[in-house]
Amino acid sequence: MEDKIVNQKGHNIIMQDRQTLSITGVLDVLAFDEENVDVETEMGMLTIKGTELHVNKLNLEKKELEIEGEIESLIYHDGEAFTKKGNSFLGKLFK
Repeated sequence: MEDKIVNQKGHNIIMQDRQTLSITGVLDVLAFDEENVDVETEMGMLTIKGTELHVNKLNLEKKELEIEGEIESLIYHDGEAFTKKGNSFLGKLFK
């Protein structure tokens, strides 16, 4: 019997007490600092705003991201504005 790998698209966000954010369906982290995290997800571009934000876990193979800090807002963007800004976070990291 053959094993079939099904590539399902999905995107979920779980926030606990506005302090911890777990996101699935993450394709790339385009930029981040202590006040903003720009993420490309399977459902579009997402900006997380807050203070003292830290990326605790990034696993692009599993499409998972965990962020900690004071989360103030989650904003989805239409279009490809972020992809034209520059290189992705990983691209900048390995330059």
